[in-house]
Amino acid sequence: MPFCSKCGANVADSAAFCPSCGTPQVPVSANAAAAAVPAQSQMSENVAGLLCYVLGWITGLIFYFVDKRPFVRFHATQSIVTFGGLHLISIVIAWMFGISFFTGGFAVFSFGLTLDRIVDLVSVVLWIVLMVKAHQHERFRVPIAADLAEKFFGKS
Repeated sequence: MPFCSKCGANVADSAAFCPSCGTPQVPVSANAAAAAVPAQSQMSENVAGLLCYVLGWITGLIFYFVDKRPFVRFHATQSIVTFGGLHLISIVIAWMFGISFFTGGFAVFSFGLTLDRIVDLVSVVLWIVLMVKAHQHERFRVPIAADLAEKFFGKS
């Protein structure tokens, strides 16, 4: 089933207009379909949603700009906010406790290193869970990140 090039909604093969946004659809003949398959129809939504998480916020950003389907955009924005936020938290922790090594000694530094490893563990667990849920075609919402993604990028 093809998708609307404007809003990403499912469109019937014989539909002249998108049922969601009303954009005119170009009918594709059997010969033209074999010659030129649209890029979005080559990959299923669940695989594209999974790929939004593969390299964290980087692939989320790529799929946010490339794929307009609502399911994929949801996972792309959630990937950007979740893994971008965890990346920033990890950088801040490393910076703060790296400097504290010189001022507070090894005890403060080792506490910071432990805290950074906890953030890394949370990142890996979220990474696996989100990829599995996206591949199962579920809109699994990370509690804080999904709300922030809707606030920053709009409802997908």
